[in-house]
Amino acid sequence: MEPVLFVMAILGCGESDAPCRELRVAATRYPSEQACLAATEEALLANSDLPYPNIVADCRRDGARVQPLRGSDLLQPEPGRLPDLAPRYAGGAPVRSSR
Repeated sequence: MEPVLFVMAILGCGESDAPCRELRVAATRYPSEQACLAATEEALLANSDLPYPNIVADCRRDGARVQPLRGSDLLQPEPGRLPDLAPRYAGGAPVRSSR
């Protein structure tokens, strides 16, 4: 049985119900969802060049069908996290589960 690997997609999102766009998929494969989630803050900072009001990192199983995500589905950043860039980031995870 093959191990389950996770990938991280970087999505560009608006602030409304418009669908987010998948812009990049990281080359790194993670051995668990927790390992992927632990890498999201660094990935968001590394992708700060994207021209969207919000960007989000979405961890999902490698090869999983992409589920639609809208700007209104995003978690907002925690106070004090990413202080200079907080308006652009959605905390690294969508509200929905990626499983």
